[in-house]
Amino acid sequence: MNVSTSCVDLFVDINDTLYCSMSDYDQVVKRSLHDSVMTSNRVAAGTGIQGSASNELSYPHGIFVDVNLDLYVADCQNDRVQLFQSGESNGITVAGSTSLNPTITLRCPTGIILDAEKYLFIVDYGNSRIVGSGVTGFRCLVGCHGRGSLSSQLNSPVSFSFDSYGNMFVNDQWNNRIQKFLLMKESSRLSFNQPKFCPTATWNSNGITIANQSIVGSDPRAIFVDTNNTIYAANRENNTIIMWHEESVNPTKIIYGNFTNSESLFVTSNGDIYIDDGVINGRVQKWSAETNTFVTVMNVNSSCVGLFVDIHDTLHCSMPDYDQVVKRSLHDAVMTSNRVAAGTGIRGSASNQLAGPRGIFVDVNLDLYVADCFNNRIQLFPSGESNGITVAGSVSVNPTITLRYPTGIILDAEKYIFIVDSYNHRIISSSLNGFRCLVGCYGVGSQSNQLYYPFSFSFDHSGNMFVTDSSNHRIQKFRYLEESCGKFRMIE
Repeated sequence: MNVSTSCVDLFVDINDTLYCSMSDYDQVVKRSLHDSVMTSNRVAAGTGIQGSASNELSYPHGIFVDVNLDLYVADCQNDRVQLFQSGESNGITVAGSTSLNPTITLRCPTGIILDAEKYLFIVDYGNSRIVGSGVTGFRCLVGCHGRGSLSSQLNSPVSFSFDSYGNMFVNDQWNNRIQKFLLMKESSRLSFNQPKFCPTATWNSNGITIANQSIVGSDPRAIFVDTNNTIYAANRENNTIIMWHEESVNPTKIIYGNFTNSESLFVTSNGDIYIDDGVINGRVQKWSAETNTFVTVMNVNSSCVGLFVDIHDTLHCSMPDYDQVVKRSLHDAVMTSNRVAAGTGIRGSASNQLAGPRGIFVDVNLDLYVADCFNNRIQLFPSGESNGITVAGSVSVNPTITLRYPTGIILDAEKYIFIVDSYNHRIISSSLNGFRCLVGCYGVGSQSNQLYYPFSFSFDHSGNMFVTDSSNHRIQKFRYLEESCGKFRMIE
């Protein structure tokens, strides 16, 4: 192909037609690779005159042609994505503030890809992020924490691509790097249920008591529901781990141990149970499903109020007494190999400090979320970074909710944040329009629609929520209302 300017993007469609996006000439041209005449370029989109009319473009960049030969153009300086249906010279705005159903504002989009379901993925260059469409509109996928050089940030990305597993590769221009972002489906190694909720997901406000004081003791703290819907809870009064299947009325197994006042537990995909034994014995123990015995896997000098094992088999422990989260690889034979994951060890509210951290969550990108209890906030520590970003609480960049002693944190597959807001006696979550109350929204109490100092929670495979309602001496199950989202999706 002979062209009179740079081809900012190239595409070859299923009929072997080559497309060139010419930013300097505000046009996309094409020619068949079966045509022997090299002067056979034809106009695919744009008049060649810069403008914002439906048949015009302004500095077009990325292009994509689907199997119907419809052409999508990242129309950069018009801050929109245009669809030129096969044979048509007038485009339809499918993304941007001027689209028929405006749902997202773009700033110079430079890349565009469609998946097999016709969902749009866009490089939003001016906002240093990647966005995508879904059943409820557009949402940010990566680069959602502002422009920068952290692992969770981008700086003027230009183009991107997917591998056969769905992982995303981004040309992060001004950071002088190419970033790989793992698709959440690679979380198949996760032992817990990570649902994929929509922004309007709703739960029955009335809970069902599935375990009372006679089963879990007077102050239940730890709960875990695995992918087989087996429920694990720690009874702090008689130092036992209680196991039962969700459909069972009575416990199916009770494990006796020499741990004391356990605040948290975590179960891995092979059935091994990690349990806090730090307040007196200064350790984390593992109950091996293979040998039915306990071994020490981490030495600590505080209770681990939050435990988490990430996809790389790194064990994290949240130590409120030392205002720090520590971690160690379970593949490391050296028991003194604890490393700092978050916090300086000095109580404070700076971005690198914590105050009484409780629940923790590590996503597949190894970003760490901490329920920073006494600071009344949720902190995100991007992988490898010592400075956190406040993502929930009145001191966040976009304050939308006031927290009081948050103690638990879970992310779903859409990165919506679910929080145990303990001293407000409720469970809340983020959504497209900020935070909202999910359960315990009727004040403190012991009624079925109330909570009294909830501490932790977990989801089953159907999206139902299980909450340790500690001062009511019970575990409550709140049924997920599938009709609130349409068809429910679980990450497999």
